[in-house]
Amino acid sequence: MIEQDEVGAAPDEDARRRGAAEAIERELALMFRRARSLSAAVAAHVHPDLDAASYSLLLVIADAGSLRGMDVAERTGLDKSTVSRQIATLVDLDLLERVPDPDDGRARRIQLSAHGRRRFAELRAIRRNHLFGEFDNWPTADLADLARLLGKLNHML
Repeated sequence: MIEQDEVGAAPDEDARRRGAAEAIERELALMFRRARSLSAAVAAHVHPDLDAASYSLLLVIADAGSLRGMDVAERTGLDKSTVSRQIATLVDLDLLERVPDPDDGRARRIQLSAHGRRRFAELRAIRRNHLFGEFDNWPTADLADLARLLGKLNHML
């Protein structure tokens, strides 16, 4: 009879789970380092004066379409003053524009400018083509599994 620990897992299973969790931690750390590096490189392609942090904020706004400044702060977890400075920089770089809020005449919303939309669309197409090429040798089932598991991880985090 196999002994079980207090949560009901056999000792060998517990060691395998711990090992798998440690492997996930290592792979995530590596992925995050590479993502930061890639964000910095992509940001420079959008505009030479754009930093990775502002590029991340640009992604949030591009995905949302149009947001109030406080909504950007909530979605990014950054404080309002940091978001305000980054938005000002992105407006100065002609990547974002401020527009009237249709729900509140006194408020302004932030959205991609025409130039920002064009630059963003160009880079997104380049990134997607590169990624599709990298995934050429992956079976569709593996791609579907990866997408599902990444979604599950994102909901957990």
